[in-house]
Amino acid sequence: MADLIVMSLERWDDVWRRNQYLISGLLEADSWLHVLFVEPPDDPLHALRSGNLPEFGHPPRWESERLWTYAPVKALPRRVDRRADERLAHSVLRAARGLAMQDPILWINDPGAVAVARLTDWPALYDITDDWLAADRPVAERARLASAEEWLLRNARAVVACSPELVRRKKEQRPDITLVPNAVDVDRYTTPLSRPVDLPDGPVVLYLGTLHRDRLDVDLCARTAQTLSSRARLVLVGPDRLAEQDSDALRAAGALLLGGRPHDAVPAYLQHADVLMVPHVVSAFTDSLDPLKLYEYQAVGKPVVSTAVAGFRDAADSRIRIADGDAFGAAILEVLRAAPADRRTDVPDWRMRVDQMRGVLHALITAEDSGS
Repeated sequence: MADLIVMSLERWDDVWRRNQYLISGLLEADSWLHVLFVEPPDDPLHALRSGNLPEFGHPPRWESERLWTYAPVKALPRRVDRRADERLAHSVLRAARGLAMQDPILWINDPGAVAVARLTDWPALYDITDDWLAADRPVAERARLASAEEWLLRNARAVVACSPELVRRKKEQRPDITLVPNAVDVDRYTTPLSRPVDLPDGPVVLYLGTLHRDRLDVDLCARTAQTLSSRARLVLVGPDRLAEQDSDALRAAGALLLGGRPHDAVPAYLQHADVLMVPHVVSAFTDSLDPLKLYEYQAVGKPVVSTAVAGFRDAADSRIRIADGDAFGAAILEVLRAAPADRRTDVPDWRMRVDQMRGVLHALITAEDSGS
């Protein structure tokens, strides 16, 4: 039996991302694996200040066979409580003890969770999915993340990254990084599904992904919605993490914001769109990514119009058009007029990535068992 504690950047919810595909695949492949999936801490004071309903975490909760989730609570902000991260780490240790996890492997996706690794001698795997040091963050937060990542790159037993660019950026600090890119559940995305009832009638230009200023070019989306208004409807499918004024501006421009959808329902939205789009900002942060939507878009075989972001600009796929600025909406209109037939391309399946991560984890477990 082996125990695995995952310090995640996202919740275990219906909007599946890299962690959930990998963890569910690992649990299916290895019957001796037990997982505690630690979600980002709830911050009730921040929620109240933001006008949102506060949440107060939850104790370890059984989700499925051999999988539990846990959501800690950050009682006070770091500027008030200098031991906030330490308190959060101790709460994770208590949750692990409550599940009789004595010597787990620690999978860190959130570098802010480094305190758990520092407080224990648990062998750590650092899975890098974003270059948060390149994101637009306050100076104090960036310094905290830089310190955390420096420690992890120096002390983690294994380091994995999801994109070649992340490997390139971090290899000076850690030469032995293993590249494990993203993928798609090919069977699920290629099985024909009925048109979702909340998709509008007529041609649809669709974006799939979390709506956040780190990635989404809100102004470009609004201009595109207006450009398409007489020809198609712009639809955004994904959790809305935008400021209220940004969401309102998109709706005023004619965009339809549907919010997040369960992962089992997502393929239907892609299959019934006429054009898929990627209106992302091009920045040092987005250049570090290996976008999940590249694999999902390619699996359904629809034409794609994207800004010149990593993944899409490098893809050898004739159905992907790269455009920026005013040319973006014009490129979508051209694709709509051409009405190309669907054509799927070969894309990697998550089973391949699960096998890669199994190899990394098994090496850590073997090293622990041998006492090295």
